[in-house]
Amino acid sequence: MSTDARGPVRAAITVSLDGYVTGPDDRPGQGLGVGGERLHYWVMGGPWTYASEHEPGAGMTDADRAYYDALLDGTTGGVCGRGMYDCAGAWGGRNPFGGTMVVLTHRTADQPDPDSGFLMVEGFDAALAAAREHAGDGGIAIGGGADIIRQALAAGVVDELGITTAPVVLGRGKRLFEGFDHDVDLDILSVHHSPYAVHVRYAVRR
Repeated sequence: MSTDARGPVRAAITVSLDGYVTGPDDRPGQGLGVGGERLHYWVMGGPWTYASEHEPGAGMTDADRAYYDALLDGTTGGVCGRGMYDCAGAWGGRNPFGGTMVVLTHRTADQPDPDSGFLMVEGFDAALAAAREHAGDGGIAIGGGADIIRQALAAGVVDELGITTAPVVLGRGKRLFEGFDHDVDLDILSVHHSPYAVHVRYAVRR
């Protein structure tokens, strides 16, 4: 774990059994790609589609909730990639996680109203620094997509890594560790499972 007096940096993402974080053809309007919504059944408490009115988190099982709550315990800020932001439709225009969500993007001119809870920042180091500034002594949650998780691990700033594996083989899409060539040792902190996912929290060894 980090010796920083501030809260930990926790990165988390959901993958298919064959290591994909999206199905094929993921793009704005297509969300997580063809069949990719199955990755997040655990978040929605069961099957859902982009056209449904499911509220994220409302129907989580007890096991899924235990993992989710542990992951966000003490977290007061976050960083996500532009792909995740666009895929989620900017969560309806307001950050649903509390605090400030820093969006890593080259298109910083798209900055929404500050009251939305989103801050557009270019460059990973600058995005993490901005998240730290807004989070104070609290922890930072780093969400998808795959590229930002890889950047965070490569930078050596991740204290905990959460990998959720959905019981589905997608066959195509974007792989979590595509092109990642760093050697990282991990210690298992906890394991939770439900009918929709297996969640493992790891401590990243220093």
